[in-house]
Amino acid sequence: MTEHDPPSEPPASADPADPAKPSSGGLRALLPDLTPWHASPDFRRLWLAGLVTVLGSSLTFIAVPLQLKELTGSALAVGAVGAVELVPLIVFGLYGGALADAMDRRKLILWTEVGLGVLSGVLLLNTLLPHPLVWPLYVVAALVSALTGLQRPALQAIVPRIVAHEQLPAAITLNSMRWQIGAIAGPSLAGVIIAFAGLPWAYVLDIVSYAVSLALTVGLAASPASHDADKPSLRGVLEGARYAWGRKELLGTYAVDMAAMFFAMPTAIYPFLADDLDAPWALGLMYAAGSVGSLVVSLTSGWVSRIHRHGRMVVLAAGGWGLAMALAGGMHNIWLVLVFLAVAGGCDMVSGLFRSAIWDQTIPDELRGRLAGIELLSYSVGPQLGQVRAGGLATLTNVRTSVWAGGLACVASVGLLALTLPKLMSYDERTDEHAVRMRGARADVAKAA
Repeated sequence: MTEHDPPSEPPASADPADPAKPSSGGLRALLPDLTPWHASPDFRRLWLAGLVTVLGSSLTFIAVPLQLKELTGSALAVGAVGAVELVPLIVFGLYGGALADAMDRRKLILWTEVGLGVLSGVLLLNTLLPHPLVWPLYVVAALVSALTGLQRPALQAIVPRIVAHEQLPAAITLNSMRWQIGAIAGPSLAGVIIAFAGLPWAYVLDIVSYAVSLALTVGLAASPASHDADKPSLRGVLEGARYAWGRKELLGTYAVDMAAMFFAMPTAIYPFLADDLDAPWALGLMYAAGSVGSLVVSLTSGWVSRIHRHGRMVVLAAGGWGLAMALAGGMHNIWLVLVFLAVAGGCDMVSGLFRSAIWDQTIPDELRGRLAGIELLSYSVGPQLGQVRAGGLATLTNVRTSVWAGGLACVASVGLLALTLPKLMSYDERTDEHAVRMRGARADVAKAA
C-alpha cells in the first residue's frame, strides 16, 4: 500500500454458521452481534481505547459540574458550561469533519487524544490550588469542546473503513454498548472517589485513562485520505452541507436529535435535582441511570438488524425519551426518578442506533468526515444548548419544572417534525437508493480485492 492509497476493504462478514454470530431464533437472537469484534483487529483496538477513555471522561463529566456547584452555588453557572462549549464545538466540529476527509484519520485521533489528556492535567492543577478558580473550568470546557469537535468526525468516519458494510449496525451497537458501560461505571466510580478521596483523584484517573487509550490507538493501521482528496476548506465544508441538505432523511435525523436533546437533556442540573429530592447520595446514580437503560437495550440488540424502517424508529424512540424525562421530572420518589431516567436512556439508545445506521450505510466515504462533523453538531450542540435551557428555566422557575416541562416540549417538537419530514418516516434501508448504492459499491470493492 502506498502512502496515498485508500485502506483496503475490510473483510467480508463472517459465515452465517460462525458461532460468533447470533442464531436467528431463541434467546441468542436478542444478544449483540459480535461479528465486527471477531473480524476486525482494528475495531477491537478502537473499541477498547474508547472504553478506557469513556471511563476516565465520565469521572470529569461528574467532577466539573460538582466543582462549579461547590464554588458558585448557582444552577445558572453550572448550565453556562454548555454555552462556552457551543461555539468551539460548532467551528471545530465542521473543520474536524473536513480534516477527517483530507488527512490520515488515525493521526488526527492520536493528536487530539494527547491534547485532551493535557487539558485534564490543567483541571487537576487548578483543583490542587489552595483556592481553586472558576474561570479555568470554563476555559478548559471550551478547549475540550474544540478538541472533541476535531476528533469525533475522524472516530466516526474510520469505522466504515475497518468494518464490513453489512456489519455496521452490529458495530454501531457494540460501540454504543462500550460507551454505556463506561458511562455507568464512570459516574458510579466518580461518586465514590470524590466522596472518599476528593476531586483531584477524579482528574488523575482521567489522565491515566488518556494514556492507556493512546497506547491502544497507536496500534491502529493508517487510515489516509484518498489520493484526490481536497485540502480542508470552507468550500469543502459547504459541499458536505449541500449534500446533507439534499438528503431530507438525513436532515430529519439531525433535527429530531437536536430537538430531543435541547428540550430534554437536563444533566447540568442533576446536582440540584438530587438536593431537591433530598438524595445527594444518589447523584452518581442519576448520571448513570440513563446509561443503564441504554446498556439493557445494547445487551438485547439482536433485533436491530431485523428492523428496516429506521426513520420511524428514530422518531418513536425520541418521543419516548421526552415522555420518560417528563415523568422523571414529575416524580418525588428518587427510585421512581431513577427508573424513568433509565427508560429515557433506553429510548435514546434506540434512537441513536437507527440514526447511526442511516448515516453509516448511506454516506459516501469521500464525504463521511464532513458529514460526521455535521452529525457531531446534531448530537452535541443540542445537549450543550439543553444545559443552558435547563439551567435558565430552573433559575426562572424551579428544578423540577425545568425537567418535566422540557420533556413535554420534546414530545411536542418530535411529533411536529414527524409530520413535516415524510422522507424520514418512509426511509427503508432495503429500498433507499443511497443505501442500495453503498451496498453495491462495497460489494464491488470486496470482489476486486
